[in-house]
Amino acid sequence: MKNEKQIKPINGYIMLLVLLAVIVSMAAGLIITENSIFIALLPLMVLIIKGFFTVNPNSSKVMVLFGAYKGTVRDNGFFWANPFYTRQRISLRARNFDSERVKVNDKIGNPIMINVILVWKVEDTYKSAFDVDNYEEFVRVQTDAAVRKLAGSYPYDNFDSEHAELTLRSGMDGVNEALENEITERLAIAGIKVMEARIGYLAYAPEIASSMLKRQQAVAIVAARKKIVEGAVGMVEDALEKLSKDNIIDFDDDKKASMVSNLMVVLCGDKEVMPVINTGTLN
Repeated sequence: MKNEKQIKPINGYIMLLVLLAVIVSMAAGLIITENSIFIALLPLMVLIIKGFFTVNPNSSKVMVLFGAYKGTVRDNGFFWANPFYTRQRISLRARNFDSERVKVNDKIGNPIMINVILVWKVEDTYKSAFDVDNYEEFVRVQTDAAVRKLAGSYPYDNFDSEHAELTLRSGMDGVNEALENEITERLAIAGIKVMEARIGYLAYAPEIASSMLKRQQAVAIVAARKKIVEGAVGMVEDALEKLSKDNIIDFDDDKKASMVSNLMVVLCGDKEVMPVINTGTLN
């Protein structure tokens, strides 16, 4: 497998002076000698003109002579090269690729929607021009394949896989690093350098999104209730200890159980309670 070879073409302005000299010579010869033999210089002029080309900044020209790769011009400016060279322009600029949102299954089989944002550029013009048929299409297809493979390697979250250390939703840094390594390996054959790769969109597929949202809400409610109960138990314990320590009132087991029950209802309820004033005894 070949790699890129850089060449330095002739300065175009030098050959422009040569072209002017040929034009002047032909014109002078026809005028002074009136000999049509000077018209033979016309094909030479055409060949010289055909050899001129320009290379813009962050661009390149791949030179091929009758099917043989001769090199790549990366320097920008005005140049002249063998007029029989075929010249293929390849941009060296960084490019963004925002892939389409695709539906795939995560590691545990949940359908999800995902897309990737890729920043890339051509690093080896020989591989981009000759090792793949269309390097831009190659980037698109291989990126899509890498995203599908990545999504199948991790669960979306750890609701169904509690022991998962890395998930698509919570482990973005690790997942993006794995994605970048996977795409880099796939695009190396085309001489493409991956500058950045990250997940741009991630969500459950529409058919299960509603159910998953309810499940997440239920988990959040259970966690909140657990915190409320833990706090309420501590508050009841402190209240009973304070009342007993200050000798405000003595509780037997039944009265203590009744007070604990009432306090837990008040502290753990999600609605306002209605106070009841006891004007008689506690019995």
